[in-house]
Amino acid sequence: MSPVGAVVEDLLDGCAKKGFVISREELDVLVADNDKKRFQFSEDRTRIRASQGHSIEVDLGYEPQVPPEILYHGTATRFLDSIKRIGFVKGSRHPVHLSALVDTAYKVGLRHGKPVVISVRAGEMCKAGTLFYLTPNGVWLVEAVSPQYLRIDGLLVS
Repeated sequence: MSPVGAVVEDLLDGCAKKGFVISREELDVLVADNDKKRFQFSEDRTRIRASQGHSIEVDLGYEPQVPPEILYHGTATRFLDSIKRIGFVKGSRHPVHLSALVDTAYKVGLRHGKPVVISVRAGEMCKAGTLFYLTPNGVWLVEAVSPQYLRIDGLLVS
């Protein structure tokens, strides 16, 4: 991991100043036991950062990876018209998140309303030159997905 991220001691001090006291041991448990592996320490464990979904621009230091042929994106049905027009675009916080598992994408969609899972032809995108990155917690990241790579007809809607 690159040295990007917060200095652990500064984070702990800042939390304490705001009335939220957390020990280093508690932070270690939080990072280790987080079911989605949202956080990671630097190799020397002096810095901490989110694995993806930063609110500021961060070079995550991930190397491009070849994705599976199909990846999935979970969202809400209310976004379908926009998705059909422009596809998926990088948000203000982070790249587009994709999953290798339908169930995971479905759970993401549930958080946004009536869920829908959309298939992404990631293999074709990769062959066309799009770069994909895989986070340590299994989330695939990409800057954007053009509508031409989406399978909107076979949607999984509940």
